[in-house]
Amino acid sequence: MANDYTDPWNRPRHRQPWQLPGPVTTLTLGLILGILCYQAYLTIQDRFGGFSRSYDAAPRPVTPRGDLGQDEQTTIDVYNRSRESVVNVTSQVVKQGRWSMDVFRIPAGTGTGFVWDERGFIVTNNHVIKGASEVEVTMAGEKTPYKAKVVGTYPDSDIAVLQISAPGRKFQPLPIGASNDLKVGQKVFAIGNPFGLDQTLTTGIISALDRSLQGDDGTVLGNLVQTDAAINPGNSGGPLLDSAGRLIGVNTAIISPGGGSAGVGFAVPVDEVNKIVPQLIRNGRIMGMEIEGLTYLSDQITASLRLKGVMISRVRPGSEAEAAGLEGVKQSRRGSTLIGDLIQSCDGVETNRIVDLEAALRKKKPGEEAVLIVMGRDGTKRTVKIAVSAPQSKAERPEQ
Repeated sequence: MANDYTDPWNRPRHRQPWQLPGPVTTLTLGLILGILCYQAYLTIQDRFGGFSRSYDAAPRPVTPRGDLGQDEQTTIDVYNRSRESVVNVTSQVVKQGRWSMDVFRIPAGTGTGFVWDERGFIVTNNHVIKGASEVEVTMAGEKTPYKAKVVGTYPDSDIAVLQISAPGRKFQPLPIGASNDLKVGQKVFAIGNPFGLDQTLTTGIISALDRSLQGDDGTVLGNLVQTDAAINPGNSGGPLLDSAGRLIGVNTAIISPGGGSAGVGFAVPVDEVNKIVPQLIRNGRIMGMEIEGLTYLSDQITASLRLKGVMISRVRPGSEAEAAGLEGVKQSRRGSTLIGDLIQSCDGVETNRIVDLEAALRKKKPGEEAVLIVMGRDGTKRTVKIAVSAPQSKAERPEQ
């Protein structure tokens, strides 16, 4: 059948070739696109600020603050009065190379200390300088450290005393407060060098009193002041102050699973510090109570004789020890050496070394009786009760 072109369904389909728009159409589209982009740019500028320079910008006027609050001013005053007394304490261990003669100085510890008096005595924690071959003290606001001498230590209270020599320098000691009348809730301040950041002030309150804490070496520190003032590594040995700027404790330990401040810090109370430090300055160690009139053989000599206890070396004539019948080492008529009495226990505590006897006597008060178990040179044991007395200073101690 012939094609009927009048039928719309039977018309041939001719594909129209694709054509580019004319120049006018292209210009129009470009103009519209440019307008849209500019509108979008202005919208972004208005919403986010951008880099538009269409706004006039100037510093805002400062609002007057007014006077500081009394509490704030107190904190500032305590810090300003005390900061010159707080020092940085660093210690080093000197070791020799295994296969050479070279000497190496290895950092051992860093902490805080404070000026005790005008003679250059510095108080810090014993654990800050424990085992150190060299100790240095850097004063507030200075860069060059001073070599420090260890005057004495008392591990039982974690206290150490150092001394530096700085001719012509005027030291500024902290005023001493009291700890027997402290109250829970009382405001306190700590100044120290946490993480090496010197002259750092933290504040808090006394959280509790008469706390006990056992150290890693088994030493139990008692009668501690607990505070929530932030105490971190490096604060050890620094002062805990009251709102009058008086020393009320020496920061010594924290409880923290992560090693940082968790709001539970402890300080040795100043009443204890004020008893310990003068003895360390005077004698180099805590003498505690003593049995007046006795001197002892060294532990090494006693051990070399295969004897167990503290051997009396000498009994001073006219002393209470002589009146109690105690005997020291002496020469026999034939010229042989006779051993002295051997103190084997004090108040039920074995005294295998001199430090054991001293520790037992430290628990006594002047005039109290100590009960000694003594083995004589004939091998028999006896009980001796004798009053103890406070130790005399080196200057007061008579020749023995």
